[in-house]
Amino acid sequence: MDLVIRLDGTGAKTVLVYRALREAIVDGRLPVGERVPPTRVLAADLGVARGSVAIAYERLVAEGYLTARVGSGTFVASVASGGPRAARSVVDPLRPRASWPLTPLPTSGNGVAPRYDFRTGIPDAGLFPFDAWRRLVAAELRLRANSPGTYAEPSGQPALRNAIARYVGISRGIKTRGDDVVVTNGTQHALDLIGRVLLTPGDIVAVEEPGYPPPRRLFQAMGCRVVGVPVDEEGLVVTALPPQTKLVYATPSHQFPLGGAMSLGRRRELLAWAAGRSAAIVEDDYDSEFRFSARPLEPLVSLDTHGRVLYVGTFSKSMVPAIRTGFALVPGGLRDAVVAARQVSDGYGQTAVQAALARFIDEGQLARHVRKASKEYGSRHAAIVRALREISSLVVIPSSAGLHVTALARADPAPVVAEAARAGLAVENLRDYSTTRAGAVNDLRDYSTTQAGFVFGFGAVDASLIDEGMALFAAILARHA
Repeated sequence: MDLVIRLDGTGAKTVLVYRALREAIVDGRLPVGERVPPTRVLAADLGVARGSVAIAYERLVAEGYLTARVGSGTFVASVASGGPRAARSVVDPLRPRASWPLTPLPTSGNGVAPRYDFRTGIPDAGLFPFDAWRRLVAAELRLRANSPGTYAEPSGQPALRNAIARYVGISRGIKTRGDDVVVTNGTQHALDLIGRVLLTPGDIVAVEEPGYPPPRRLFQAMGCRVVGVPVDEEGLVVTALPPQTKLVYATPSHQFPLGGAMSLGRRRELLAWAAGRSAAIVEDDYDSEFRFSARPLEPLVSLDTHGRVLYVGTFSKSMVPAIRTGFALVPGGLRDAVVAARQVSDGYGQTAVQAALARFIDEGQLARHVRKASKEYGSRHAAIVRALREISSLVVIPSSAGLHVTALARADPAPVVAEAARAGLAVENLRDYSTTRAGAVNDLRDYSTTQAGFVFGFGAVDASLIDEGMALFAAILARHA
C-alpha cells in the first residue's frame, strides 16, 4: 500500500526523508518485514529528487533500520523492532458516557476449545455443506450479480425476504409476506433496531429470569430499566410482569436456558396482557428448527390478533454463525421506522450473502441441512439426557428442541464448573443466566432465579466424546455433593 509520511521542518530534503522514515519505523507504522517503496516511487510521491530518497535509504540501511535484498527490494529490518517507540502527545483522553454500563465479554471464539465442549449456542460447523454454500456465494460475487456497484435496500434483498417468508410459513406455520421481513445481521441486530424505534431511556423492558444475557445488556445500554420476570414450568409468569412494561422479550418456543416451551394457555395470557397495556412482545425463535419429538406449539406471532408481536430469528444456529444473518417480522405500523433505523445504523447487509442464502433456501438446501443436523443433534440430546438421568442429585428439565439441555441441582454449581474447566470440560452454570445469584434452594421444581443447575450444549461437542465427558462430569459432581 502507499506509504504516507510528512516532511516536517526545515533543512535538506535528504535529512527530512531520513527522519520521517526512521520515525515511521520506530513507532511501528512500518512493521518489521514491510517492503518500503522503490526510491523512484517514493520520490515522486514526496515531490523530492530520487537521490534524496536513495541517500536516506542508504543511511537507514547502515544504521540497521532497513535491509536491502538484491532483486527483491528494501525492507524494514528485524533489529528495528527493539528501538524506542514514539510517545503519544495525548494519552486516551476520551471516555464513554458516565451511564455506559458495558465492557466486552468473552465469546465462544476466544481461546482453544475444550476437549469436552458442552458450551451453549454453538452449532456443529462440520455438519454444514460448505462446498454447496461456497458455490452459491461465488456465483453471487460476479460483476453483474446483485448490482455490486450500487447501494442495496436496507430491508434486505427482496429474494431473501420472500424466501424467509416462505420458509417460516412452511417450517413454523407463520402467515407472512416478504414485505413484512427485515433482514438483519442476526438476532441482536434485530433487537437493536426494534429498541431504537420503540424504546426511550427509562422505559421498562421485561426479560425472562433466568434468560439470555445479550438482549438484557443491549436494553441496559439503551438506558432502559430491565426487569427480570420469573419462569415456571409453563414459561414466563405473566402475573409477575410490571404494569408499566413497554416491551417483553421472550423465548417461548425453547426457553433459554431452561429449555421448556411456553404453554398455549400462557401464550394467550401474555398476548392478552400486552394488548391490554399497549406493550410490545419480541418473540425470539432462535433454534426451534431442531426438534426431537412433538411438533412445536403455534408461535406467538401466529396467535397475535392485535399486532403486538415482533418475531425475530437467526441463521446462526440452523447454519453457522459466520453467515451473520437474521431477520425480523415487523408489524406494518413499525416497518418503515425499523427499515429507516437499519439505514441510518449500517445501511444494508451483505448483498452477495443474502442472495446466496435466498437460493440456499429456495433450492431446499437449508431444509435438507436442518433434517440432517436434527438427526445428529437428536442423538446427542438423547445421550446427554440419558447420562443426566443416571445422576440422582440432578433433575433434567424436559425439552424437545434446540441445542442445549438444563439440569437442576442442589449442589453449588460454581466449584463444579471450575473443576470441570480445569479437567478440559466446559459446562455452564445456570446462575450465570440470572441477574441475581442467591443460594440454592431445596425444591427442584422451583425455576426461580435462586435455582442451581447446569446447562449442557451439544452442538460443539464431539459426539464420540459425549459418554466419556458426561462420566467425567458425574465424577466431578460427586466430589461436590
